[in-house]
Amino acid sequence: MSHEKYEEYQDCIAACHACAVACNHCAAACLQEPDVKAMVRCIGLDTDCAQACQLAIAFMSGGSDYSAAACRLCAEVCEACGLECARHDMDHCQQCAEACRRCAQACREMTGRAAGMLAD
Repeated sequence: MSHEKYEEYQDCIAACHACAVACNHCAAACLQEPDVKAMVRCIGLDTDCAQACQLAIAFMSGGSDYSAAACRLCAEVCEACGLECARHDMDHCQQCAEACRRCAQACREMTGRAAGMLAD
């Protein structure tokens, strides 16, 4: 992978990393909530989102031809997770929702750039 391509991925990699950390923290904190059953969907999406972020990070940092596809998936999962987390008032859920929104945006921007590079 060229250094320029790697540099272009840096913001997206950072957003994915921050989101994965926020999702892992949110899932762990949700398990400590008094009504864990009410948090099942949030915990599940937190886990899915953290995994999607890690996949996107691995593909981008390795220069995979599938980086854009991984980031499209990541953006989709981040959006779903962010919407779910935003429904809950706890600080950890609100912080996770914000990290998910930032990551989804960064992944969408990266996939747009990648599509432009392929067209060239």
